[in-house]
Amino acid sequence: MAKTKTKFVCSNCGYETGKWLGKCPSCGEFATLNEENVAEDKSRFASRLTFSGSSNQPKILSEISELDSKRVKTGVGELDRVLSGGLVKGSFTLVGGDPGIGKSTLLIQVCRRLGEVGQKILYVSGEESASQVKMRAERLDIKTDRLYILSETSLGIIENAVNEVKPDLVIIDSIQTMYCDEVTSAPGSVSQVRESGYRLLKLAKQNGITVIIVGHVTKDGQLAGPRVLEHMVDTVLYFEGDKNFTGRILRCVKNRFGGTNEIGIFDMTGKGLVEIKNPSEHLLSGRPQNVSGSAVTCSIEGSRPLLLEVQALASYTSFDMPRRIVAGTDFNRVIMLVAVLEKRAGFKLGKFDVYINLTGGIRISEPSLDGAIAAAVASSYRNSPIDPATVIFGEIGLTGELRGVTMCEKRITESAKLGFKNIIIPAANAKEIPKDINANVRYAENINRLLSLIL
Repeated sequence: MAKTKTKFVCSNCGYETGKWLGKCPSCGEFATLNEENVAEDKSRFASRLTFSGSSNQPKILSEISELDSKRVKTGVGELDRVLSGGLVKGSFTLVGGDPGIGKSTLLIQVCRRLGEVGQKILYVSGEESASQVKMRAERLDIKTDRLYILSETSLGIIENAVNEVKPDLVIIDSIQTMYCDEVTSAPGSVSQVRESGYRLLKLAKQNGITVIIVGHVTKDGQLAGPRVLEHMVDTVLYFEGDKNFTGRILRCVKNRFGGTNEIGIFDMTGKGLVEIKNPSEHLLSGRPQNVSGSAVTCSIEGSRPLLLEVQALASYTSFDMPRRIVAGTDFNRVIMLVAVLEKRAGFKLGKFDVYINLTGGIRISEPSLDGAIAAAVASSYRNSPIDPATVIFGEIGLTGELRGVTMCEKRITESAKLGFKNIIIPAANAKEIPKDINANVRYAENINRLLSLIL
């Protein structure tokens, strides 16, 4: 008979201890250790990590037969881009994001596309009934006979359904609602999420079934549950976005089968998620002309160049403590750039409130935005507009130097393709200017030279 023991598990990092502590020794958070009763079955733990059965033996690399690992395109171009070409057979993928951001909508749209090419899908919902899932599918005009719906939270019943249906793809929505009978703690606890993850991992690797699980996030934007869940999966995708905007960003932060930090951009509509084929044009739409405090920059997300508008407002204040408000980028970096403008460029911003905004609801923290942020602040301070056909990028150091950026040639090409005639780059990237480019490319060594070129 399995023994039952009591332990305390940190809800933030998964640290386990035999007694309650006010502060977690691992992550340093307070009041996160929760009591759990766990039934341990040694035979279950001994076999759960074996993917190939008890006869699994070491093999020479050349003798290992390749699994049919051809990628299956989901039919959603932006998702395929993030996944570096599509879903890999037997892969284990985690999709996280805020409630209502569009995770379930994206996955059910994937079901439609895969069903059209003959893939069999089992969609398991632990949060909605089968009729509720059908209502959402009808709203999105999803009609396929290859999609099976199961409203269940027990891993044992789900495994039986997989053996019966034999699907090519299993979607679990969400991992926090699943539970294993062998673990006595409540669904959503660290122990349940960890054990459910191991069971689904084994299901994917043993049977060559692609498994996608949906994960909830905490108020800090981190995936709820133990960090080991992110380690065991092959791919981790985050769905980002502001509920006040229709734009959504799907970001890849881990991918064993391709590149990371790739992004896909969608627009949330009444008919579901719509791919944005040209995100730069979308982000620059509605940009004001001949207005001070506006600058255009080019950022690189994964392998994709993105042009976006940086807006700044420097407004005189009578208060002793001027305000610094930042939306869309790193707050501390903006504070540093304001200090560099004061010290190296002579701007007296100590009596000015400074507001920074990246339009479109997008969030980017790449250092190459420094040049455009400094230019926008200087433009607003002097009330002098920047030429709207100008793109600026480059990292600014504490001594005021303009440092080089990666993939400069790709940034210049993208800027010229969208019709920008003036491109200002760091002097360190002067040798990376592509030939026959239809734009006037100039370079600056420091912040003073940069501002002299635009103001």
